[in-house]
Amino acid sequence: MNSHERIAERKIKEALEKGDFDNLPGRGEPLILEDDSRIPEDLRMAYKVLKNANCLPPEIELRKEIRQMEDLLETIPDEKEKYHHIKRINLKITQLNMMGHKSPLLEKNQLYYSKIIDKTVWK
Repeated sequence: MNSHERIAERKIKEALEKGDFDNLPGRGEPLILEDDSRIPEDLRMAYKVLKNANCLPPEIELRKEIRQMEDLLETIPDEKEKYHHIKRINLKITQLNMMGHKSPLLEKNQLYYSKIIDKTVWK
């Protein structure tokens, strides 16, 4: 342990003994740990800053809206209204898919991707 860590540990111990941490908000409540394992490491800090500012990236906002619409779908009793709601959900899903600005047929794991690369890359 280096000198900075020892000083910090000593200060924390002194504050604990004085009771400085006894009346903090959230004391005794479980910590809410967020799972950010699906977010690319280089984007985690930016996403956290945006989240703390109540500003989500557009694709996350759209995913959230789709999930809410799907939850609402279960409560709609009328079949005709349910059908129209499904169409609105499908439109939102299409908008989400288009946010990538590329054709799904050209993604790396698709057949056409390698064919196009073979035709366009100079050898």
